[in-house]
Amino acid sequence: MRTDPAHTLPAEPGEGPPPLPDAVLTSGLTYAFGERRAVDGLDLAVAPGEVFGLLGPNGAGKTTAIRCVTTLLPVPADRVRVFGHDAAKERMAVRRLLGYVPQQLSADAGLTGRENVSLFARVFDVPRRERAERVAQALRAVDLTDAADRLAKTYSGGMIRRLELAQALVSAPRLLVLDEPTIGLDPIARTSVWEHINAVRRATGMTVLVTTHSMDEADQYCDRVALMHRGRIHALGTSHELRAALWERLRVAGTAEGDTLPTLEDVFRDVAGHGLDRQGGDFRDVRSTRSTASRLG
Repeated sequence: MRTDPAHTLPAEPGEGPPPLPDAVLTSGLTYAFGERRAVDGLDLAVAPGEVFGLLGPNGAGKTTAIRCVTTLLPVPADRVRVFGHDAAKERMAVRRLLGYVPQQLSADAGLTGRENVSLFARVFDVPRRERAERVAQALRAVDLTDAADRLAKTYSGGMIRRLELAQALVSAPRLLVLDEPTIGLDPIARTSVWEHINAVRRATGMTVLVTTHSMDEADQYCDRVALMHRGRIHALGTSHELRAALWERLRVAGTAEGDTLPTLEDVFRDVAGHGLDRQGGDFRDVRSTRSTASRLG
């Protein structure tokens, strides 16, 4: 597991440019709500340009970790860095690098799609002279140009999620943070959302940090995944690496079934299965998730 900050000293002659700092780096990150420790010594490094999936049951600490990275929760100095910027000391610098799609709905049903994205352009301090074109670019990127002047309340669930993606993209972020971006969507809408995310990523080199409960989604779209349970990372690697590691443990134990690798869901259950019933989140987590899924359905 890679946890050390990227080396940023000037390169010696002939060595080439120094490596870029990690897109996200957390070092011993801890966050508690009263006596409940939601994040417990989290060490995590996300490389520039990758799609990184943070998986785990409700209550594992994923959303809390995301909120620390996005500066929505206060953190001590030197615990969270985004492209080298300290989230405690340089909060505004970090925010200027981010696009964020929260789990809860963020679009205003009483505004048109264009008005929603324009509002976010102002919030993220996009220069006035650039706003109209940047809004148009963001809407084009998620294929909402034709629906841009309709009220958001007339949009389907998939269109709403794409609108929220446009809101996050209007500031041209280097890091896109997605908290359950396809919750409540049918498979076709989910695929559409990811197609647009990957199109922007290919065009810009944007880094994506995503939480999801969909193992198929993580398996298909994430370059690496981390399985989080009770505030800590218990497994990290590519989907294939994690599945192969579990198969090897099962082989040694004499319980592997042929040569077929376990699924990522099998890995998930191996890491967190014994605590799933006890780690299901609180009433607010359930209410928020069900409310979001209902409005997107």
